[in-house]
Amino acid sequence: MAVTIRRLRLSDYAAMIALFDVCDLQPRVRGRDSRPNIAKQLRSHRTVYLGAFDGARLVGTVLGTHDTRKGWINRLAVLPEYRHRGLAVKLVRACERALRKEGLQIMAALVEADNVASQSLFRKLGYETTDILYYRRKVREAV
Repeated sequence: MAVTIRRLRLSDYAAMIALFDVCDLQPRVRGRDSRPNIAKQLRSHRTVYLGAFDGARLVGTVLGTHDTRKGWINRLAVLPEYRHRGLAVKLVRACERALRKEGLQIMAALVEADNVASQSLFRKLGYETTDILYYRRKVREAV
């Protein structure tokens, strides 16, 4: 598999949203995943947004962020026809390396309770499950 991993660019936006749709990540294109919001996030010093490309085709993503204390692995997605080839592992490891370069020593991922594949992947990569309750409050529903 001749897939390369590189930082995402704003020119990858449409392909990224299409990938999220295919992978059922429910992008919020009128909220946090809007083109202007993604453009702002790409300019942030706290993001490592990576894409896996087969030629020019975006086939996987991982969005890394941090709060200066902890790195977060978000939006790990691989097209169904590219799964089970080690691509998710490569994306996570590339994201971890980039976040470590930023000085982060703790990595975390929020995984939906019914996402057995992601749970298995993160366990395989040495992540521990913690008992934590996640609370959130939205400024408005679309974000």
